[in-house]
Amino acid sequence: MILDKINSPADLKKISVSELPVVANEIREGLFNRLTKIGGHFGPNFGFVEATIALHYVFDSPNDKFVFDVSHQAYAHKMLTGRKAGYFDDSRFSEDSGYTNPDESEHDFFNIGHTSTSIALALGLAKGRDILGKKENIIAIIGDGSLSGGEALEALSVAGSELNSNFIVVVNDNEQAIAETHGGLYKNLKALRDSNGKSENNMFKAWGLDYIYEENGNDIASLIAVFEKVRDSNRPVVVHIHTQKGKGYELAEKDKEGWHWCVPFDRATGKPTVNFGSGESYFGVTSQYIVEKAKKDKDFVVVTPAMPMSVGLGPEERAKLGSQYIDTGIAEEAAVAIASGIARRGAKPLVVTNMTFLQRAYDQISQDVCINKTPVTMLMNYSSFDGLTDVTHLGIFGLAAFTNIPNLVVLCPSSAEEYISMLDWSIDQKENPVLILIPGNAVSHRPSDKNYSALNRFKIEEQGEKVAVIALGDFFQKGEELASAIKEGCGFTPTLINPRFASGLDKELLSSLEKDHQLVITLEDGILEGGFGQKIASFYGPDKMLVKNYGLKKQFYDRYNPSELLQECGMTTEQIVEDIKALLK
Repeated sequence: MILDKINSPADLKKISVSELPVVANEIREGLFNRLTKIGGHFGPNFGFVEATIALHYVFDSPNDKFVFDVSHQAYAHKMLTGRKAGYFDDSRFSEDSGYTNPDESEHDFFNIGHTSTSIALALGLAKGRDILGKKENIIAIIGDGSLSGGEALEALSVAGSELNSNFIVVVNDNEQAIAETHGGLYKNLKALRDSNGKSENNMFKAWGLDYIYEENGNDIASLIAVFEKVRDSNRPVVVHIHTQKGKGYELAEKDKEGWHWCVPFDRATGKPTVNFGSGESYFGVTSQYIVEKAKKDKDFVVVTPAMPMSVGLGPEERAKLGSQYIDTGIAEEAAVAIASGIARRGAKPLVVTNMTFLQRAYDQISQDVCINKTPVTMLMNYSSFDGLTDVTHLGIFGLAAFTNIPNLVVLCPSSAEEYISMLDWSIDQKENPVLILIPGNAVSHRPSDKNYSALNRFKIEEQGEKVAVIALGDFFQKGEELASAIKEGCGFTPTLINPRFASGLDKELLSSLEKDHQLVITLEDGILEGGFGQKIASFYGPDKMLVKNYGLKKQFYDRYNPSELLQECGMTTEQIVEDIKALLK
């Protein structure tokens, strides 16, 4: 295998151009080996193999610096920079994260997992280079889907007007984000593709950037030629290449959205080799609810910043929604502000995405929604500790971040019935901005209230004594388990409380607990600092009530085992029961 001889970009340069397609095939075999066994980003990596080879063949990494947007297309880059064992040696899969990581290699400059950032980051590297009087090529690599993000467009504008030195932006145009692309700029990309880069309307030139187009984005020789043209350029230039997402695997070429990311699968059939069960899921519950709600209520509209599958809205569901669905592209800020306008006009917007991505819209939630008290409903997936575990995609900071914005009602449902009831109430009410967290555990069922207009009212699910367990959202089942363990291990029945509201306190209920309780336990699926439990502890601060908060540390966890993390944080039922025994002595 030729790849056996390649342990650095310098080794790659020793290979003849005629042999490089063989290297591409060998890289794809490494991708297959890893992805069939542990899953990961499929389409972005398979489509960018040839471009990665050409980039490393022409430029001199790490002296020349590559910044990959999202960096979910950097697997081939890792193989060519000394990390191929993470793809061919099953015992070493864990050595490589799914994204670029400076802790792994000098060829990586940022730990990146969010989109639309590479141009700005690389522009900063270029400006820093100029200030220090250095000379090297700085290359930002960005997919066409990521171009719709405001940060990418802002950085292009700055590059075209403020930088007069080497800066190369490679636009990987595969005509696809995760789902289909949305936004007017894609009309211009199509015009550029259709005209072989000759269209008079050229948004890149309009920003003051030089421009070059390469149609054969999966042909190594063609790519080498175009990269050699721009190497050591003294002006910012966009290299627009047309590639095929998922290239090299027919199933992925045909179903670009379905193969953006994959679970472990059988190569021959494409079928998953892991069984997630055939029971209910909150994906299914949510997508079904949204489609039915749209059918019944023509004032209802779904707004998503390029993340329809965060709530299970596949192509079929999106087609059913029709004009009651808007995809803003990778533009969380715009999505939230647009939703505020929709709500102000009297319609009923539901914003859907993953919690980790909502961070980018913090200002719009605060300014455009909450100051104005527009009744926008925001529905967030993957806010749980056992959802997405890569450091770049953690949702565990959401409770602490958003529960402290005035006027925002944050709801944490603990069952399917409660979840649907909260959605119904929130979408139809006209008084409050609302953020709802999709439970991160298995679907459970329990009778639920229908109206949540009386804000911050906690619900006692089981009356007891001595210890009150306040278990928030998808940790309510942990609370049920803990209550049973207290009965068995401590000999009394604790009070079990479902708070439902994470953004405010039921002061009347909390005060009533002081009569016959000594200890309050809080359980939350997020970091402790600034979170729900600390609000409870602060309420009881001047009093004799003992409070013990259980949650996660304020820390950037990465690729952890969720059950081991609970143990590390002292959050297993057995550990909490032992704490209770010690505190009640």
